[in-house]
Amino acid sequence: QLQLVESGGGLVQPGGSLRLSCTTSRFTLDYYAIGWFRQAPGKEREGIACIDRSGGYTYYADSVKGRFTISRDNAKNTVYLRMNSLKPEDTALYYCTAGRLATMTDAEYDYWGQGTQVTVSS
Repeated sequence: QLQLVESGGGLVQPGGSLRLSCTTSRFTLDYYAIGWFRQAPGKEREGIACIDRSGGYTYYADSVKGRFTISRDNAKNTVYLRMNSLKPEDTALYYCTAGRLATMTDAEYDYWGQGTQVTVSS
């Protein structure tokens, strides 16, 4: 059930940065925990970051810890994923998702976007 809209993806050189955004016009995001997942061709979908409703709790996969930052601006009904020091292995389709719990388990989430492509290449 697609309800969220991601933006901000694109082509970036290794070492570069991007900021992804996740929003919706369908409901208020501050009622939900938000997760970011990604899926590269031929690989399983991977949870990379999540944030609780208040923004006081965040969690990162080891693969992105120290490089990516998840944050939310409930006044703007938007969640962000700031990605620094990007590597070619970060190339994937990035999805945001909303659910009751901040978790890295995709089955716990109820609403998904259709994704935004991030390509890291020189």
